[in-house]
Amino acid sequence: MQLRRAVPADAQALSTLSAACFTQTFGHLYPPQDLSHFLDEAYAVTAWASLLSDPAYATWLLESGGIAIGYATAGTCALPHADVAPGDGELKRLYVLREHQGGGRGSRLFDAALAWLLRDGPRTLWIGVWSENFGAQRFYARHGFERVGAYDFVVGSTRDHELILRRTA
Repeated sequence: MQLRRAVPADAQALSTLSAACFTQTFGHLYPPQDLSHFLDEAYAVTAWASLLSDPAYATWLLESGGIAIGYATAGTCALPHADVAPGDGELKRLYVLREHQGGGRGSRLFDAALAWLLRDGPRTLWIGVWSENFGAQRFYARHGFERVGAYDFVVGSTRDHELILRRTA
């Protein structure tokens, strides 16, 4: 397994990977047309190219045999919580394809993202997680994140109950 920082040339690979990961994890929650529209917008190659070119964000790819199997994205916090302050960081996405989960792969991505978020010293970190993703909630709790709020994550006509987790500096 190779872990590396993604570059703008990885936009197509990340578009494909992120759509596959999201569909594996959450696809069953949404009507097909809503899911398709969301994936086309949120994980478009152009969206990834823009994100990968923005110095306020960083993404890591985990590859097996040169094929991307997981990724993590971190950056400036944009969660809807009154206590979010300028300079706070957020783990925005952390996904590993289902068939590659386990063996510490997600932890490797998490560690890379946290190291980048804390590269200039301690600061408050945030994560949004689906309210029914209990495994992720336990994982983040082991790393010092506590529930401090909630919001609706909208995909078409569906509103998912998301939890807001925070770890203070």
